[in-house]
Amino acid sequence: MADQAEFSDLAMEYMSALYSAALRMTRNPSDAEDLVQETYLKAYRAFGGFEAGTNLKAWLYRILTNTYINTYRAKKRRPEIADVEDVEDLFLYRRLSANQPAGLGRSAEDEALERITDTEVKEAIESLPDTFRMAVLLADVEGFSYKEIAEITEVPIGTVMSRIHRGRKALQKALFEFGSARGLVGASGDGK
Repeated sequence: MADQAEFSDLAMEYMSALYSAALRMTRNPSDAEDLVQETYLKAYRAFGGFEAGTNLKAWLYRILTNTYINTYRAKKRRPEIADVEDVEDLFLYRRLSANQPAGLGRSAEDEALERITDTEVKEAIESLPDTFRMAVLLADVEGFSYKEIAEITEVPIGTVMSRIHRGRKALQKALFEFGSARGLVGASGDGK
């Protein structure tokens, strides 16, 4: 059983990561701040029941995700502000900005990805349905395992795997369509 006096020392290091996740969920800086504040309040109140030695980060993300689902998704949304500046941790985005020398050892996929801007990647992520977007973000941005995501979202691991797979496929399709429209890939997807 954890002591609430330890809460600040242990939990505050995750605030930045939780805010980034909250911003991706809510798509609004003010709502993200409120979500993180509510998450920390709930976590502080429940910290006495937190089992020391278990995954504190996953526990905090579970509270964040449940709070988002129960509060923000149920509200009628106001006009969304699509400002997701913290997507740079996403694997695909890292590939876009990698400093690879041109030419040797580079695939056609790498060449095409260099021409897609972070704005298009963000728009593709934002276009995903909430359940897929959250699963993909928790896996590919936050680095949680399938098992941890299942615990955070309180769904079976098979559902997590399905959501991540379907979310990645939808993301791939959106980026492929962008590439096709810009002439970066051929209609058959072979890059010719």
